[in-house]
Amino acid sequence: MAQKTAYLPLCTASASKRYLLFKITICLLFILITGHPLLANTSPEPSLIAIEKRAEMTEPIFMARATWDTGWFQAEIFKKLIEDLGYRVGEPQTMDNLEFYLSAARGEVDLWANGWLPSHNAFLEDDRVMDKVEAVGFEVKAGALQGYLVDKKTADQWGIKSLADLKNPEVARLFDVDGNGKADLIGCNVGWGCERTIERHLDTYELRDTVEHVQGDYGPLIADTMARYKKGKPTLFYTWTPNWTVGELVPGKDIVWIEVPFASLPKEQAQLESQVSTKGVPGCVNDPCAMGFPPNDIRAIANTAFLERHPDIRQLLEVVEIPLTDISRQNAKMIDGEDTYDDIQRHAREWISFNRGQVDRWVNAAKTHQNQGTRDALVSSKDDISTGSKQKVLRVVTQRAEPFVVYQDKKYVGFSIELWDKIAEALSIKYKIYGVNTIAKLLDDVKRGAADVAIAGIGITSKREQVLDFSHSFFESGLQIMVPAGASSVLGEVIAKVFAVIFSSELIYGVVIFFAILLIAAHIIWILERQHNPQFPKSYPQGIWQSIWWAVVTVTTVGYGDKTPTGTIGRLFGLFWILAGYFIFAYFTASVTTTATVQELHGTINGPQDLFGKRVATVAKSTAAAYLADQGIQAVKVDDAEKSYHLLDTGKVDAVVYDAPVLQHYASKKGKGKMKVVGLIFQGKSYGIALQVKSAYRDKINIALLELIEKGIYKKISDKWFGSEGSR
Repeated sequence: MAQKTAYLPLCTASASKRYLLFKITICLLFILITGHPLLANTSPEPSLIAIEKRAEMTEPIFMARATWDTGWFQAEIFKKLIEDLGYRVGEPQTMDNLEFYLSAARGEVDLWANGWLPSHNAFLEDDRVMDKVEAVGFEVKAGALQGYLVDKKTADQWGIKSLADLKNPEVARLFDVDGNGKADLIGCNVGWGCERTIERHLDTYELRDTVEHVQGDYGPLIADTMARYKKGKPTLFYTWTPNWTVGELVPGKDIVWIEVPFASLPKEQAQLESQVSTKGVPGCVNDPCAMGFPPNDIRAIANTAFLERHPDIRQLLEVVEIPLTDISRQNAKMIDGEDTYDDIQRHAREWISFNRGQVDRWVNAAKTHQNQGTRDALVSSKDDISTGSKQKVLRVVTQRAEPFVVYQDKKYVGFSIELWDKIAEALSIKYKIYGVNTIAKLLDDVKRGAADVAIAGIGITSKREQVLDFSHSFFESGLQIMVPAGASSVLGEVIAKVFAVIFSSELIYGVVIFFAILLIAAHIIWILERQHNPQFPKSYPQGIWQSIWWAVVTVTTVGYGDKTPTGTIGRLFGLFWILAGYFIFAYFTASVTTTATVQELHGTINGPQDLFGKRVATVAKSTAAAYLADQGIQAVKVDDAEKSYHLLDTGKVDAVVYDAPVLQHYASKKGKGKMKVVGLIFQGKSYGIALQVKSAYRDKINIALLELIEKGIYKKISDKWFGSEGSR
């Protein structure tokens, strides 16, 4: 703060010439007496320093985030914590590694939370970046691991402990997916930092003849690997932590980390070779585990000049820590269907709320480093930072959503893909297609210009229309019901229902209660009559058997008369037991009637109104599950649609409720002749092709889509993937 200087208003006020000499005299006397230089106020409001600080504090905060959506959770946490300091921050821009580091060095973007060190050392040491950008804090310290994994069953059976074991052609062929005799190692995307290390390993360990580095879109490739594992087939893949893969398959239980024969890293990381062995890695074949990659720190990366201007943000970045388990847990939620940008923002808010005490300490500590002045940062309105030059070959992004998009044999097929191919053909468009794991990244890639078009099973919503444009709807869908194709005869259906009643839990419970009461009555009459009535022998085996017989014939009001109590108390109990028979049989009859009603012997399912009282299956955390819960319909919830089909096929449920196109596809393909979809589609939803706002392709795509419909091409594609109307 500048020191204020004393002043006399008389000396600063404007004066006429008549009083000028008088004022000068008074001012000189004041200086001589007080010793202060008599100047006008050197700290006016606002002062020069305050103005400079205000300008500094109104500087917008620009954040970036990595292209891997498993790191967006951390970006959202940092964004919200910076906002807690009093700043307003816009939505982080998604950027490639090199793009971010160069932009940060130029001051076009301020920071991101997705630095991986030492994997990103090459970017920091770039001449264009060095001394302009720096790493701050440790959100995850030495916890980001990388390495190779094999399913535990195969590893145990064949004694696989090292990557070098794949030099054995017989072992390598276990992991051959494409039939070329080599092990398919699911590895890194082209351009990722891990690519150079994997390629070096294959050369150094002389594995080229037996191992193939499979590169492409990591998301669908690893999803195929997970499906392969679930089918009991050998699996071999590269992964990192935090990542959903090691949540889906648990190291040590489902999969194991295998080692490398010896340390070998690319030239720029050679000095880190002593760090490739890590202690205490869960699920590794040895301890310490020779992972082949040094552990990475996940750190915030920021422009150095920006940090100098904002010491409070530097302090915040230095202290924030996000447990690896929390990141992995959030990643698993995304893969489990909570994959929109709204979901990711909610996950960040929930994490902050759960850790509120620690978060408040971080923010309060950072506030002590704030500059004096007004915090009134503006929401970033900076134009998209990513390169957006018009491309001759369109980039098309997609996401697996069978039957819209199916990934098989290392390429995308499906209803949406085939439809897009026809549209592109009609418009003479060349395109390159790639896949992502989550709907959030798919939409973000289009929004920021990394992709020109998104095609999958994308629902058109008002919120998405605010930031994107959509084509006309190319598919109208919603929920539908699938039931067995039908019993062979009415008699067969009735017999099946009768068996269902007989073996129902309600009827079995009633029978158990009935016989329990009979046994109690038999013991009472035996105790009362055994001493004086020869019809109820004194020995327990004979006596209790005769007593049970008496209890049965009496309660059923048959009353053969071959056994009757003779004592007064015995006869009173006999009278009571006869009267009780009416109530016991009334309860038994009611149980049977209730069970038969629930089963609805002659009922059929033709729509949602018929689901009440039926056994229904659906997929957990789906739109269908939410709908059934809202309607008060109890449902068996399974992990995936395939399991619900099995329940329906084995008669354990009466119907499956799920997305109409998925059920239609199954009923017309694998379930043909066994399953059918019934009733109209409910909870409707429209699907479209997503494009950037004001995209030049929107009208052209709409016209091509309408032409495909008019020419009947659309119907042929639809019938191929969903079956004709008559088969649904």
